[in-house]
Amino acid sequence: MTVVIQYNAGNIQSVRYALSRVGAGCTVTDDPALIRAADRVIFPGVGEASTAMAYLRERGLDTVIRSLTQPVLGICLGMQLMCAHSEENNATCLGIFGESVRRFRPAAAPAAPRPAEAAKVPQIGWNTITDVQSPLLSGLGDEPFVYFVHSYYADLGPHTIATTDYIHPYSAALQHGNFYGVQFHPEKSAAVGERILKNFLSL
Repeated sequence: MTVVIQYNAGNIQSVRYALSRVGAGCTVTDDPALIRAADRVIFPGVGEASTAMAYLRERGLDTVIRSLTQPVLGICLGMQLMCAHSEENNATCLGIFGESVRRFRPAAAPAAPRPAEAAKVPQIGWNTITDVQSPLLSGLGDEPFVYFVHSYYADLGPHTIATTDYIHPYSAALQHGNFYGVQFHPEKSAAVGERILKNFLSL
């Protein structure tokens, strides 16, 4: 059984549809017993870090998530909440990954000879992942494209298993033991995203 954690941060439906496309069902729940009993857990998220963390703590889900021993995949905000700290409203997060989450600062455009548009925040759209180092990301080909929507990013660090460059390099994916996180949205990343979900379901 694959469980998708239900909390006050969206994109649950798109994750459910993506799992269905690769032939996998799921249970969407915030029940600690069901989460602990799952074969695999997906921790999605689109939203604001401090509000999401407050919701998790109120329901004891922060402790539940830290205690899990099966494969866990955090997506976008879910990955950021698995880090140590987020600059988004100074949120203390789950601390599964030691990396910190910071806000992108827009890049300055060159002045001459032809001004280029500064890199915008949030990053919205397709970008490549490089320096891949995990079975979660196997079989994707050279520098695969995946889909991002985010204003905050995780630092590069000892848990980085893939890198993306937007304004500067940052962690596109993290892993610590049975915990995995991706900053991009595999559920919106076409064939590459489907391969990543299949990889996760095989862990």
